[in-house]
Amino acid sequence: MRKFHVLSYTFAATVLMVGALFAQDATMLPTGVRIITEGHDLPPTSYALLVQEVGTDTPLLAINAQQPMHPASAIKTVTTLAALELLGPSYTWHTELHALGTVNDDGTLDGDLLIRGGGDPFLVEEYFRNMLKALMRRGVTRISGDLVIDESLYDPSVGAEPMIDDDTNRSYNVLPHPLMVNFQTVTFFFYPHGNGSEVIVKSDPELPNLKIANRLKLASAACGGFQRGIAFSEDPADPNGVVFDGNFPARCSEFALQRAVLDAPNYAYGLFRKLWQELGGEFAGELRMGVTPEGATPVVVWESEPLSDVIKSINKFSNNLMTRQLLLTIAVEKFGPPATVENGVRAVQDYLTALGIDHDAMMLGNGAGLSRDARMTAKLFNDVLQRGYRINTMPEFVASLPLAGEDGTMRTRLRSGATRGAMHVKTGTLNEVAAVAGYVHARSGRHFVVVSMLNNPDADAGPGQELADALLAWAYEQ
Repeated sequence: MRKFHVLSYTFAATVLMVGALFAQDATMLPTGVRIITEGHDLPPTSYALLVQEVGTDTPLLAINAQQPMHPASAIKTVTTLAALELLGPSYTWHTELHALGTVNDDGTLDGDLLIRGGGDPFLVEEYFRNMLKALMRRGVTRISGDLVIDESLYDPSVGAEPMIDDDTNRSYNVLPHPLMVNFQTVTFFFYPHGNGSEVIVKSDPELPNLKIANRLKLASAACGGFQRGIAFSEDPADPNGVVFDGNFPARCSEFALQRAVLDAPNYAYGLFRKLWQELGGEFAGELRMGVTPEGATPVVVWESEPLSDVIKSINKFSNNLMTRQLLLTIAVEKFGPPATVENGVRAVQDYLTALGIDHDAMMLGNGAGLSRDARMTAKLFNDVLQRGYRINTMPEFVASLPLAGEDGTMRTRLRSGATRGAMHVKTGTLNEVAAVAGYVHARSGRHFVVVSMLNNPDADAGPGQELADALLAWAYEQ
């Protein structure tokens, strides 16, 4: 997850005051953990730690366990577990293609093609292409009208959610949309031109409605520096344009930069035009927004990957956009469309209430941890994770979490010795925040819930990971 500044001095002071009510003596800390806290001079109220065996009522260790703290992306465990129980592991999303006109014998759709967005969080290019191939199998090869997009599944307020750092072109900041295609991102590739002065820019996918202004110059320099000297910006004169400025080092053979471009409807429109042409289809229309006619029967219904697979992408790679789409899906299924973030949060709160889990200290935000206001306690994490280990779909939930030393955001951590592959742990990192929440499968054969949260100016600079890894390693030995 992208880092951003979270803790104001006011918030930090509040944490210190509230935390004092729950802090325990630092001498209770395991030796390896205490070495980290003392070595980095971490205030006793800046962290919350909890280790409790699955299925038991008493923790082995609980420091500031009821202190609300920022959990960063570790909060995705709450959203994904709620979705798994409320929607079911086989839940799928449906994207509908409607022919608003007659399909003639020569393959011409005499009218518009409407795509009704179903909130699919994983409608990547491959699946979008296959959806269009299915349309061709239904006999449509030429569209005489426009591409119409129905975005009515979500309330307009969803598209007005605040950006974390006002950088709309970062993939982590893409806002949810009922027709979210390919995460709304493009990968740009840069190569030195053979003429020694220019820079070649290629994009994947190549969207026909995306205009690229290449103002890069080739510099005689070693391959290094932030973004290799490339500055990216939106074109102020064209909402569908992007601009590249700067000096690109001549000794770089290739450099890739991923950015979010356009908006969700225009991205879908551009990719549609590209793929439809590649498939041999004909289309010369424009993009329009509209609503599916009442009682209309779709020509194609594209079914997504099941939820059990989707939560793996969410948790292992900490995908913010997919998590936010998932929260909105919960809202739709519980309260009906149009979905709002508030209804998604309310549905998760209702889910926890029904389980008897006290969530008064929780602030779910957008469900992904990409919010300055998100809050969790270590005790609440423990209650949720204890539940996750008791449900029938426990294997699906646990397997969605990064495996220490093996994959996802834990692939480079705890790789040595027996700890490798012995922990399923969701991570979370933001400026001044570092957290983990998950399961340790100990050397003894016991299974533990482990939670570590550090809210401190240096948390994301190393101490937070060191603290969490020391706690995880200690739990493994129990």
